[in-house]
Amino acid sequence: MDAPAAPTELYLRIEASFLRQGLMQHLGARLIRVEPGLCEVALPYSELVNQQQGGFHGGAMGALADIAGGYAALTLVPSDSEVTTVEYKINFLAGFKGGELRAIGRVVKAGKRIIVTTADVMHLDALGKQSACALMQQTIVPVPKTY
Repeated sequence: MDAPAAPTELYLRIEASFLRQGLMQHLGARLIRVEPGLCEVALPYSELVNQQQGGFHGGAMGALADIAGGYAALTLVPSDSEVTTVEYKINFLAGFKGGELRAIGRVVKAGKRIIVTTADVMHLDALGKQSACALMQQTIVPVPKTY
């Protein structure tokens, strides 16, 4: 079996920012994959992310999609910059309990002043079956890095 590849410089830069995200750390989210213009993030099911009927809360789905799209955008800006969300629109397609959510953010168009991204949120059950959960479109702006 091959050993996992060493993290790339790009992955380490995105990870450093991701680890500063208090909400994502609190909820137990983890960074899965980083490529230019793409970021994948996972969120396991827990009582921290459920709503009153036991399914994943829409706010948790939205936060995960926002993070995935935002970090996809961050992969395409200079290393002395960060990004912030201007707006996003999300469609919830289905609700799920248990397992985990995976959000894959992708850059649609990267300009100097705005970046448009999308994120697909999928649910993975205990057997690995994937089901569509939500779809988001987002507008991002680059901002100066202050840390």
